[in-house]
Amino acid sequence: MYAIFENGSKQYKASVGDVVKVEKLNAEAGAKVEFPVILTADENGICAGADVASLKVCAEVVSHGKEKKIIVFKYKAKKNERKKQGHRQPYTMVKVTAIGEAKAPAAKKSAKAKKAEAAEAAAE
Repeated sequence: MYAIFENGSKQYKASVGDVVKVEKLNAEAGAKVEFPVILTADENGICAGADVASLKVCAEVVSHGKEKKIIVFKYKAKKNERKKQGHRQPYTMVKVTAIGEAKAPAAKKSAKAKKAEAAEAAAE
């Protein structure tokens, strides 16, 4: 099974256990992150659109780094105009741990809700 997920304006293909380079994330190494799924495929076929709206790719941040340097050279002929620049794109390595339903964090109960539950338990 694999999934195509989105981060920023880029899409990535990954299976469980894959290590993927994604655009730089503001998360510490070891942190858990989730990405929205666009498409999934397995032995049953391909699912996309509303079928995968609730699915998430769960991943763990492995490390941060920079890509290999590229040279940007601008040149205008016969004008003695040259400009040389270098660029290293930052990235984050993530390891895909699961593809599935998004787990909503447990909501904190208000004081009124706790009192109502206690009253129901006492009534029984």
